Amino acid sequence: MEDQTEQQQATPEVRARIQASFDQQGLMRHLGARIAHIAPGVVHIVLPRRPEVTQQHGYIHAGATSAIADTAGGYAAFTLFPENTAVLTVEYKINLLAPAVGDHLHAIGTVQKAGRTLTVCQLEVFGVQGEHRSLVATGQQTLICLKERPENPQDP
Repeated sequence: MEDQTEQQQATPEVRARIQASFDQQGLMRHLGARIAHIAPGVVHIVLPRRPEVTQQHGYIHAGATSAIADTAGGYAAFTLFPENTAVLTVEYKINLLAPAVGDHLHAIGTVQKAGRTLTVCQLEVFGVQGEHRSLVATGQQTLICLKERPENPQDP
């Protein structure tokens, strides 16, 4: 049975805040990743298979797999954070279960425990080939809610 949060959508304001933040991520843009779903405590990210994200054996690189997992979890937490806050990953662990193959990868970040300061998320990444979907990575992540937006690291 599908989880009820998977069927929900975040409010238009939260979706706009998440998408605006995601659009500022140079790495996600470079990888060709996009947000596919935003719900309270749940975010899905899709990464199309392209030669630029593969490793020497033709699998999608673990770095790309990990990056979309981390980002999906971060934005899942951010859906529950108050306005005028920011999210940063404190730590994450990922287990690579199988080679990342398919037309695309589908990462799902799901909040397991939301706190005032720290939030814990479950991370899953699936390789998708047509209608076939297989789990290629799983992990857990801790994120921090910052009360003020961090300064631009490019500023002197």
